[in-house]
Amino acid sequence: MNNCSNIYLVGLMGAGKTTVGRQLARRLGRPFLDSDHEIVERTGVSIPTIFEIEGEEGFRRREAQTIAELTSGTNRVVATGGGVVIDPENRKRLHDNGWVVYLDVPPAKLYERTRRDRNRPLLRVPDPLAKLEELHALRDPLYREAAHIVVDGAHLVASGIVQYLLREFHRQCTA
Repeated sequence: MNNCSNIYLVGLMGAGKTTVGRQLARRLGRPFLDSDHEIVERTGVSIPTIFEIEGEEGFRRREAQTIAELTSGTNRVVATGGGVVIDPENRKRLHDNGWVVYLDVPPAKLYERTRRDRNRPLLRVPDPLAKLEELHALRDPLYREAAHIVVDGAHLVASGIVQYLLREFHRQCTA
């Protein structure tokens, strides 16, 4: 049986981690937290601003600290930032302290979902689709390493994913 004291959702930006996480938390009667929102709350500035001032490296340090704190609690549903898996310590913390769900969505679908969102610093490039393809190629094996379950998020709506996750959670975590 997995350590299911917390549920962590991982995946690239636009995969639906926040939407699915909120619905899942509501259905399980657990609090919902979003690691990116926690960072914004703590710093008082937006993530693009953190990237501008501290660069990606500074943001990743803040993210690792936030993940360390979020994985120390229990009975939470947490949506993580898309790059959380870059740090091996984050992957280990997530995997060891909860049930990790990887929402795997193809880059073309992510592009459709994020192309008008100006709050994504890594997509402020001439070819955002190519960037998403690059990020997916780099991070997919890391998400899979951390995950207890991989969900194909390309064809299901959030409510369908939540239904599936509830069944799997009860099967894997309460058996």
